[in-house]
Formats: sequence, C-alpha cells, structure tokens
Amino acid sequence: MLTKVVLGSIEERDVPHYNREFIELDWDELNKRILRKRTDKGTDIAVSLDKEGPLKVGDILYQDENVQIVVRTKKEKVYVIYPNSMVEMGKVAFELGNRHTPCLISVEEIVVRYDETLVRLFEEVGVKYEQTERRFKQPFKYRGHKH
Repeated sequence: MLTKVVLGSIEERDVPHYNREFIELDWDELNKRILRKRTDKGTDIAVSLDKEGPLKVGDILYQDENVQIVVRTKKEKVYVIYPNSMVEMGKVAFELGNRHTPCLISVEEIVVRYDETLVRLFEEVGVKYEQTERRFKQPFKYRGHKH
C-alpha cells in the first residue's frame, strides 16, 4: 500500500474508525518523507510525501471502509526528573544545558531521553528522578551553536 498525502489528523478532529492501525515511528523519523513500515497489526505501508511538512502524531496516512492507518511515536526510554525546589531545577537545568542534552520542561517535570551517564549527574545534584517509557508528540529540539 502506497500513500502520497496526509488525509487529515485524528488529533485535530475526531475521525472515528472501527479498525484503526498505527505505524510507530521514532521521533526523528517524523521528519522523513519516504518510509516503509509495518503497522501494529502487520499491514505493510509505503509513505512517499512530496512537499508536505514533517509527519505529526495523529496523521492519517490511509483510510478506506476497512482500515485507517495513523501515525504515532514509539515508546522511548526516558528519565523523568522531579525537582523539589528552584535550586534543584536550576542545578539540573544548568548541568543538562552544559551537556547540550535536549529536554522537555513542564510545570512538574523535566524529561530527557535515556542516557545511562545522566544517573551520576542526577545523584550529584540530589534530584528525584525515575526511568520510564513515553511516547512523544513532538521531537526533542537540538539547538545549534558556535563556540
């Protein structure tokens, strides 16, 4: 099965379907225009997008009366960091920035991709953390810089 356009998004408007299948992508695969994948139920799909932007979670790549194929990201190993104070937040943010480690920051937590070398950093700062898995809706952003 070949798809050349995104048909819509289940994230933007509810598009129900009785037989929804997912292709699971690494977050960096969202930027690819040409892919060949198998859905979670075994359907083979080729994606060849012309000038569309990056794929997004919830994009509908194929739909007919029998099946709907939607994009989602794979679960990835991550560390979730829970600073107890502004001091912990500042220290851990400084150390992550110093390593150029991309992170997602929210009101309650900081999320970074799994890297076993970070455990020592968390323990030195004294911040509470856990290793878990998450699906991401947007890719981590790497910022370029010059020294």
